[in-house]
Amino acid sequence: MDKKPHNRFMPGQSGNPKGRMPGVGKVGKLRAAIEKHVPSIIETLVVMAKNGDSQAARLLLERVLPPVRAIEQAVALQLPEGGTLTAKADAVLSAASNGTLAPSQAAQLLAALGTLSKIVEVDSLADRIAVLELLTVEGKNNE
Repeated sequence: MDKKPHNRFMPGQSGNPKGRMPGVGKVGKLRAAIEKHVPSIIETLVVMAKNGDSQAARLLLERVLPPVRAIEQAVALQLPEGGTLTAKADAVLSAASNGTLAPSQAAQLLAALGTLSKIVEVDSLADRIAVLELLTVEGKNNE
């Protein structure tokens, strides 16, 4: 008689629903050990930073202030209406070369134009395949 062993827990039911208690692992124990010293450590770092210690200043600032990120302003760019993708890419490159457009913005626009060209290519291939299929069906019907 081949019988499946009876499991104590149903599928999807945890065997340890409460889990490990917070603070009982190695990291929790380390935090608890230095917790009472944190204010004096921070105070020491502030004094060191004020006295010119760049490492202390960096450590403090990295923990308190978020990193500054470059923000690029939106730029109105006139692309040729109904022009080819090549003409549009040329317009983007011209705008980047004369300083109207940031290089990173130009790179993003060129990537978007590259993606657009792939979409146009797939649409064109789908249309050509549909025409070939239609011609094949008509050719078989005429036989």
